[in-house]
Amino acid sequence: MEAVIAVFALLFVLFLGLGVYATVKVVGAAKRGVDRGITQARRTVEDHTLRAKSFAQPGAAGELAQLRLKLRTSLRATQDALHAAAAEDQSMKESVGLFERLSAHGHELDDELKRLESEPSRSALTERLPGLRERTERITQSADALRWAARDRARRFAEDDLDTLSAQIDVEAGALRHWTTEPESRPAPPPWPDAPAADAPTAGQTWPETPQSSPAQEPAQPAIAPARPRPTYPWQKKPRPESTT
Repeated sequence: MEAVIAVFALLFVLFLGLGVYATVKVVGAAKRGVDRGITQARRTVEDHTLRAKSFAQPGAAGELAQLRLKLRTSLRATQDALHAAAAEDQSMKESVGLFERLSAHGHELDDELKRLESEPSRSALTERLPGLRERTERITQSADALRWAARDRARRFAEDDLDTLSAQIDVEAGALRHWTTEPESRPAPPPWPDAPAADAPTAGQTWPETPQSSPAQEPAQPAIAPARPRPTYPWQKKPRPESTT
């Protein structure tokens, strides 16, 4: 009885632990989903705000907004392209590593541009704009190069696979349309063997005998068969000898 109670208690604890683990996983996944949604919404709001500032604010402030929008758009597009390519091509890991290093410089520049938006000195901001513009251009050019290289690689693989698939389909289509081509030639029947020589042993092919055999193959028989002696029986009289007189 105590063993049964212990087994039930162990099963209860096991199911309870599994339930807690599943609950934690579900809550964690839901939290990550909410965090991703909030982050995506925040990014969307920031992008729309920067786009509005780039059109509404003239001068250095508007140019800062343009630089930030250009930087964020380029890095985000490159990140999505590389991650999508790396999921199918393991050789893209090195490119992803290079992008992560480039992304660190991009985050640093974006934070600096964001701080300069509240800079009260417009003259100092104007002096720093050429350097900021150059850094933004270098980062975006590198990001664009990685993104286009990944897309070209994926397109090349797709074209190679399409060429191979087209060739296989052409071969299969030709096999399915075999009746439209010339009929296959049937193999010629084997030739009849030559007749055996006269002095050769009777081996190999033998021809069936006809009802009328040739005269050469029949045994020679005399024209008139000799008279056979008549049989004598006990009840018969002996023949008398003929007299010479």
